[in-house]
Amino acid sequence: MASLNVGNLGEYLREQRRNAQLSLRQLADAAGVSNPYLSQIERGLRKPSAEVLQQVAKALRISAETLYVRAGILDAERDRDDVETRAVLLADPSLNERQKQVLLQIYESFRKENGFGIGEPATHEDAGNDENGSGTADEGTGGTAVRGTRTADDAGPRRTAG
Repeated sequence: MASLNVGNLGEYLREQRRNAQLSLRQLADAAGVSNPYLSQIERGLRKPSAEVLQQVAKALRISAETLYVRAGILDAERDRDDVETRAVLLADPSLNERQKQVLLQIYESFRKENGFGIGEPATHEDAGNDENGSGTADEGTGGTAVRGTRTADDAGPRRTAG
């Protein structure tokens, strides 16, 4: 029971840090966390929050969602497509950082609209209705209703009259 089951995360972080040719101290500084804390994460002694993982991922220039899965914050099976989609968006060299963030925000808003949140499970109401609504939720999201930096709130596919 003493194990936090984050050894896989720590090993992965160490590997990514070494691939980026960063010392532990350099990564800690870039991520805004203490050197000892990052060391404990790498050794599997601490389970970092999603916020810390996001900071570390940004410093390493890798997908935060990949770290979320490795830390057990996201369900690997259910969210594999989500993680892969985000990784592809983040890796696209033809997009600048602002464009990537806008696309991720739009993508996240559509996922939330369809009952899937980032770093949190589907809401209780959505989880109960998932089997009934999952087949039709995609139909209204593929159009051009979202422009610029607007979110899916402006482009909801369903409207009820009265």
